[in-house]
Amino acid sequence: MFGLGMPEILLILAIALMVIGPKKLPDLAKTLGRAMGEFKKAAQDFKQSIDVENTVNEFKAPITTVTDDIKAASDAMNPLSTDATGKSLEKESSLGADPVSESVENSEQKTVPDSLDPFPEKKTAKDLPDTDTSPTPLKKDKDEKGI
Repeated sequence: MFGLGMPEILLILAIALMVIGPKKLPDLAKTLGRAMGEFKKAAQDFKQSIDVENTVNEFKAPITTVTDDIKAASDAMNPLSTDATGKSLEKESSLGADPVSESVENSEQKTVPDSLDPFPEKKTAKDLPDTDTSPTPLKKDKDEKGI
């Protein structure tokens, strides 16, 4: 460990005993042990995260090659998506005139006869006949006395 032999370690412990003292040395050893444990745990977590990332990359590489192959095959099957130079025609077609929308704009507006209209006009309150729907007061009997 760090190129230290047994005599060097004993010398370091003897100097630490003289400098720190016998009362504080056990507390220092506990603190040092906890710090070393936390350091080892952090190093282990770091190594594990690197291993997980490497594993993900191992699975990701074949997937990307397969998706690239699928894209190439779909482009080969659909010759209208690319021209002879390999450029995509989707952008160019979106800039050009759309024949369907032009024909819709140029067509005459046809009306449906009322008898065939599936959605006849809805009547509003103004169209309904005027009726009085207010409540009529009850008549009191002569025998009843008002309270």
